[in-house]
Amino acid sequence: MTEPIRVLVCDDQVLVRTGLVTIIDAQPDLEVAGECGDGRTAVDLAGRLRPDVVVMDIRMPLLDGIEATRLLAGDGVPHPVKVLVVTTFNLDEYVYEALRAGASGFLLKDAPPAQLLHGIRTVATGAALLDPEVTRQLVGRYAARIRPTGGTPQETPLTPRELEVLRLVANGLSNSEIAATLVISPETVKTFVSRILTKLQLRDRVQAVVFAYRHGLVT
Repeated sequence: MTEPIRVLVCDDQVLVRTGLVTIIDAQPDLEVAGECGDGRTAVDLAGRLRPDVVVMDIRMPLLDGIEATRLLAGDGVPHPVKVLVVTTFNLDEYVYEALRAGASGFLLKDAPPAQLLHGIRTVATGAALLDPEVTRQLVGRYAARIRPTGGTPQETPLTPRELEVLRLVANGLSNSEIAATLVISPETVKTFVSRILTKLQLRDRVQAVVFAYRHGLVT
């Protein structure tokens, strides 16, 4: 048997945190490594407990979830930890900044338990969790900020087909939707996405979306 995915839960609302811990601990392949109510403690515990995934709230005392995420998963962190943001705030600046800080994805607190569990497992594998519809809205709201001044497309090392896939990813399409659009298999889409991330030296799908807008590849 494989080792369970170890999860650190960080939320300043005790009832919410208890609920998350109960849901996670009930799964045979998941294990709650620890819990806390502020970002500073989350950073300290992550250093000691070495969880596979941190489930992180955004608005918390002492150190908010954005800064905690940056310390745990941001660029230059020697041993980055995968962070899944779970918040009541949909598509506001806090979520956008958390993704920029290094979070591997986000969910809303009113998401069903099955979606939370799927999110933890997805992030633990190294994939990003970015709901397609939320991606469309998020990018639509912040496109002006992400897009470079002038909006002129910049050169990339990608092939025309890879650029096509990247644009569809940036527009919020899932792998299955991209496969249907391009009339190729989902496995082929996964291969394209993997190549794109490698060539552009990006960590995950979230960074690919931001890259596409910053380089004027999406209108």
